[in-house]
Amino acid sequence: MSAPLMSVLNVEARERDVTLRMPFRFGIVTLREAPQLFLRVTLRLGNGQQGQGVAAELLAPKWFDKNPDLSNAQNFQQLRDAVAIAARLYCDAGEPATAFGLHAELAATHLAACEKRGLNPLIAGFGTALLDRAIIDGLGRMRGHSVFSLVRANTLGIDARTALDLDDFDLDRFLAARKPASSIGARHTVGLVDAITEADISDDDRVDDGLPESLEAAVDYYGLTHFKLKVSGDIAADLDRLRRIADVLDRSARPYLATLDGNEQYEAVDPVTELWHAMLSDPDLARLCKAVLFIEQPIMRSQALARDVADLAALKPVEIDESDATMEAFVTARALGYEGVSSKSCKGFYRSLLNCARVLKWNAEAGRERFFMSAEDLSTQAGLCVQQDLALATLIGCTHVERNGHHYVNGLAGVKTTEQRAFLAAHDDLYHEANGIVRLTITDGQIAIGSLETPGLGSTVTPDFASMREIVLAG
Repeated sequence: MSAPLMSVLNVEARERDVTLRMPFRFGIVTLREAPQLFLRVTLRLGNGQQGQGVAAELLAPKWFDKNPDLSNAQNFQQLRDAVAIAARLYCDAGEPATAFGLHAELAATHLAACEKRGLNPLIAGFGTALLDRAIIDGLGRMRGHSVFSLVRANTLGIDARTALDLDDFDLDRFLAARKPASSIGARHTVGLVDAITEADISDDDRVDDGLPESLEAAVDYYGLTHFKLKVSGDIAADLDRLRRIADVLDRSARPYLATLDGNEQYEAVDPVTELWHAMLSDPDLARLCKAVLFIEQPIMRSQALARDVADLAALKPVEIDESDATMEAFVTARALGYEGVSSKSCKGFYRSLLNCARVLKWNAEAGRERFFMSAEDLSTQAGLCVQQDLALATLIGCTHVERNGHHYVNGLAGVKTTEQRAFLAAHDDLYHEANGIVRLTITDGQIAIGSLETPGLGSTVTPDFASMREIVLAG
């Protein structure tokens, strides 16, 4: 299957507000509500065929830019601005190019344009990530092929232009081997203000919407075996909280796995090492320590790629997340002792695939499974957003993915019933209806994803754009 040339004719943006059912504390923010941005692009292929593709992502505050002086509303606008700049560049690209060719030819220009507007590389990546996903979705729908087929046949035209270190790597062979799984494990997030046990929730604070509200209840409700534990940078407080978490997780004889997420709460590597040593010396955390796979981005991004973490990594592998702001970041991090990098749809579809290729290349060179990728969440919402993220996670071979959107938001609540039912009908392995709301299905800790094998990027359904708030993209 050849990689067709295409042009972007138009980009339309809409939003709908998302209200959380309970507060989600990560890093320096407690999230209670945020808009979800939807894009619809109109494409024209070289043969004159026209079609449309869609993408969606939550505008999460205080993650892309953690400047405490900025309001949440200002964070939202930063992300809209990055999308607007990308939309203008893609529409004005001139000569038709492949899907990946558009990305590769415009990435540096887009990054520079965002920098002039005071938008950091992580924000800039959000703009191209959303455009690229909508383009991939449109190409799949027009050709009648799933994203998995598009990748395997390299219909997207992916090459090493943006990752020159892969110039001698057989990308076509790598892409041809990408095969989706029928299910993927849900790695449950335990936020910094989440209730650990049912006893932690007062009667006045209960949501009572039929979904679990504590970690204790979530483990039973979803049959969870994978967990992502947020730590705050306060060692004493973190140890106390981790003991209470371990008390819940250790009740089951079933094996479990966990990751620690520092969310940039440490200024240097030494306090992270101190936390890990304190955990190792605590008998109440013995089983939890054995279950921890890696530590995710504990050091603030201003310092993370300026300090060697090899000593900490010798104790427990460390990965970058917020510091993964450019295609070169993982290469830089590797030289400092980091062994892992996260995948998030909001950071870029192509970046995740190419970083996955790096992992395979570097592991082959090392002769062992040293380097790794993980699939992480930024409150991806039920419907289009979560399906595109799940498709990417299984494409890069992850067997579990952080999921938190289903826990902090009541499924597709607030979305028109017709749209909810459309997603349920098209993807009945992925969703179920309860209390009148279509929700993500997690059974025995697993999410069934077989229905993502459909024309486009993981979704048969196009969201109801007419029901959303129109956004003017002024790039």
